[in-house]
Amino acid sequence: MNAVPPRTPLALRLTRDKADTLLLIAAALMVLAPHFAHLPLWISALACVTLLWRAAITWTGRRMPPIWLLVPVAVAAMAGVYATYRTLLGRDAGVAMLVLLLAFKLLEMHAKRDLFVVVFLSFFVLLTNFLYSQSMPTALFMALTLVVLLTAQQSFQYTGVVPPLARRLRTSAKVCAIAAPIALLLFIGFPRLQGPLWGLPGDALGGKTGLSDTMAPGTLSSLAQSDEPAFRVRFLDGVPAQQQLYWRSIVLGDYDGRTWSRVPRKRGLQRLDIAIQTRGRPLRYETTMEATNTRWLALLELTGPDLQVPGYRLRDTDEMEVFTTDAISRRVRYQAMAWTSYALQANERPERMARWLELPAGYNPRTLALAQQLRATMPQADAALLSSALLARFRSGGYNYTLEPPLLGRDAVDEFLFQSKSGFCEHYAGAYVVLMRAMGIPARVVTGYQGGEMNPVDGYLTVRQSDAHAWAEIWTPQAGWQRVDPTAAVAPDRVQRNLARALPQPPAFGFAPLLALQGDPNSWLAQVRFSYAALNNSWNQWVLDYNSDRQRSFLEELSASFGNWRSAVAAALVCGLLLALRWQWQRQPADPLDSLYAAFCRLQARHGYARRPAEGPHSYAARLQAMPGSAERHAAINQFLHLYGMLKYGADGTESRSASLATLKTLLPLCR
Repeated sequence: MNAVPPRTPLALRLTRDKADTLLLIAAALMVLAPHFAHLPLWISALACVTLLWRAAITWTGRRMPPIWLLVPVAVAAMAGVYATYRTLLGRDAGVAMLVLLLAFKLLEMHAKRDLFVVVFLSFFVLLTNFLYSQSMPTALFMALTLVVLLTAQQSFQYTGVVPPLARRLRTSAKVCAIAAPIALLLFIGFPRLQGPLWGLPGDALGGKTGLSDTMAPGTLSSLAQSDEPAFRVRFLDGVPAQQQLYWRSIVLGDYDGRTWSRVPRKRGLQRLDIAIQTRGRPLRYETTMEATNTRWLALLELTGPDLQVPGYRLRDTDEMEVFTTDAISRRVRYQAMAWTSYALQANERPERMARWLELPAGYNPRTLALAQQLRATMPQADAALLSSALLARFRSGGYNYTLEPPLLGRDAVDEFLFQSKSGFCEHYAGAYVVLMRAMGIPARVVTGYQGGEMNPVDGYLTVRQSDAHAWAEIWTPQAGWQRVDPTAAVAPDRVQRNLARALPQPPAFGFAPLLALQGDPNSWLAQVRFSYAALNNSWNQWVLDYNSDRQRSFLEELSASFGNWRSAVAAALVCGLLLALRWQWQRQPADPLDSLYAAFCRLQARHGYARRPAEGPHSYAARLQAMPGSAERHAAINQFLHLYGMLKYGADGTESRSASLATLKTLLPLCR
C-alpha cells in the first residue's frame, strides 16, 4: 500500500512572484471595498470580476490579456460611467473612474514600473474613501489597509530571501508607527485650511436629514425613524430636566387644510417690538451641530440673542426662530445661553395676533363644530381652561400614539379626531392648534426636537433625528406665548423619557433579553454603547472638527508655558523629528552579522536555551545539542553557528562575506 505524501503548505507551492501578486490583489480589494457601498452595482461587479480574473491568471500562470482586448473594455466602462453620472467630472464620477482604472491596471502589469503605478494609484484611491466617510471605523480600516498595501510594496523589493508574511506585516506596522508622531505634530501645528479638508464644492453634499419648513401628516413620523445624530450638547451649568429639553427650530402658522407652513413674509424687515421677560438664571450650553444642508438652528427654549455661529451669518424672526443665510454644509460648534422660564410677547395688543387665528374655509367642518360646542359650554373660560379641556379629550378619548398612522383624506383633522384616533406628534399638535384657533385663541405649531440621550461617559447629550417633535403655542394677553405639548397628554413617556419608551415595542422573537439590556442604561451593553459614542464624539470634536479656530485656541493655551506659540510649535516639530531620528538610529544594528546572531539567540531563548554572557558560538552549539528537536533543525543550528564563528573571528572561508551573510539569512528560519 503506497504511503500518501504529506501535503505541501500553500505558501511553499506558490512561487514568489505569484504570492506577491496575490498579496497586491488582496490589498487592492481592501482599497476598493469601502467604495462598493456608494458605487453603482455594475461598477462594483465589474471591479470584482476584474480582480478575480487577475487572480486566476496569477494562479494558473496564464498570459495577460492583450491590449486590443483591454482598450475596448476600458472605453466601454468609461462610457458607462458617463451614462450613469451624465458627466466625467465631480466626486462620484471621478472616484468611479479611479476604481475602474485601478482594477484594469492590474491586468496590464508587464514591468516593475507598472507595479509601482498600481501601488501609488492604490494610495490615491485609498484617500478618496474619506470623501464619503470620515468616521472612526473608516479611519481604522484605512490604517489596516495602509499596512497591507505597504507590505505588498515591500514584498516586491526584496532581492534575497523573503521574510514570512507576518514579519513583513510587522515591518509595515513599524513604518506607520514611526511616521505617526511626525504626522501628529503636523496635524496639530500645520496651518489649517478654512472649511472641511475633505469637502468638495457642489457635489460633496449628499442628501441630508433635517427638519423642513413645512409639516404635513407623516412628515415627522418618517423623520423619527432615522437614528442619525442631529446635534450634541454639553451643558456648562447643569443639565435641565427632560421635560424642559425643547429645542425650538421652526414656527408654522399658515394652514391650507393639510399642510402647515411658515407665515409668508414680505421682503425686508417686518419685525414687531418683541417683549421678552426672562426669569431665573440662564443655562449655558455648547452645541455641536451636524451638517444638515438646511439653514435652521435648533435652540433650547428660550435662547438669548447673543448667539454666534463661526463661519455663518445669522438671522432671527419675531417667532424666535434663528437661521443662517447659507445652508449648514459642515459640522459647526457654538455656545449659547437659554432661559427655560420666560414670558414672550406678554401684554401685546390682541389685534396684532390676528394672523395666528386664520383657518382655511371649507375644511374640517366636524372639528369646527366641536370647537364651537366646547366654547359654548365654557363661554367665560380663558385659554388655559379651554386648553385643559382639549388635552383631557386627547387623554381620555381613546387616542393612540404611533409611528404608522393611517393615511388621511381632504379633511385630515376631522378624520384624525373622529375616525382613526391614531397619529404622531404632528397630528396632535396640528389638531390642537386648529381647535384653539376655532375657539378664538391665537395658536401656532412649533417644530424642533424634544429630549435627547445623556451619555454618562463624556457628559454630552445626543439629540437624534428620531427626537424630532412638534408642539403648540397659545397666546394670552397676560402670559404671552405659552408652550403646550398635546402629545404629552396621550404619551407622557415621549416627553418624560424618550420616543422608544412611548411607542409599543414589537415582538422580540427570542432577543428580549438583549433588548432589555440595551434599554437598561445601567447594563453592560448600554455602557459599551455609551463608551463607543463618547469615543466617536471625541473623534468628531478633536479630529474632524480641529479647525483653524480650535487650533489657534489650543496653541494659545500651550503658549502660556512656551512663550510665543509659533516658536513652541516649531520647537515641538524639531524635537519630535530629532527624537524619531534618534530612535531610528539606535535601533539600527552596527553590523548585519551581529544582527543575525542576535536574532538567532532570541529564537533559542524562546525554547529555554538563552545564550550565557560568556558563551562563545562553539560552546553554545554544544549545549544546544541537548535541546529537543528534529535532526534537520540541529543541523541548521550547527551550520549557522559554525559559519558565524568563521565570519566573526576571522577564520578563512571559501565564500565571500556577502554570500555568507545570505546563507545565514537562509538558515535562520530553519533554526526556529
